[in-house]
Amino acid sequence: MKKLVIEKKANTPSVNFDQQTGLLKIEGRSIPENPGEFYDELIDWVKEYFNHPQEKTIFELNLEYVNSGSSKHLLGIFRVIKDQIQKGRDITVNWFYEEDDEAILNLGEHYKSSLKIPFNLIEFI
Repeated sequence: MKKLVIEKKANTPSVNFDQQTGLLKIEGRSIPENPGEFYDELIDWVKEYFNHPQEKTIFELNLEYVNSGSSKHLLGIFRVIKDQIQKGRDITVNWFYEEDDEAILNLGEHYKSSLKIPFNLIEFI
């Protein structure tokens, strides 16, 4: 399975999903014009990854801004992860947010309370 690497653009985050390390990272602004076009590839990759995952998987999100369309598609990734956790897979989500960014913190808290999966809210300066 190939790594999924997408460079950051003005309206889309960078993506670095690495099957060899089990580290799945999304960073940047997520306001694509067509979120399905962007996120469907990510969801498909994550589903394929869990056919032969690493013993430990870490999903890291460090997002500056997320529009509602992106939020819906991120939920699609989280649902795949939740299903895998229920199957006994060792997965942790690390949600990074800036010290004063209440919108991103609140979105992370919403996902954490809704999904009920190992979910760390990590503040940085």
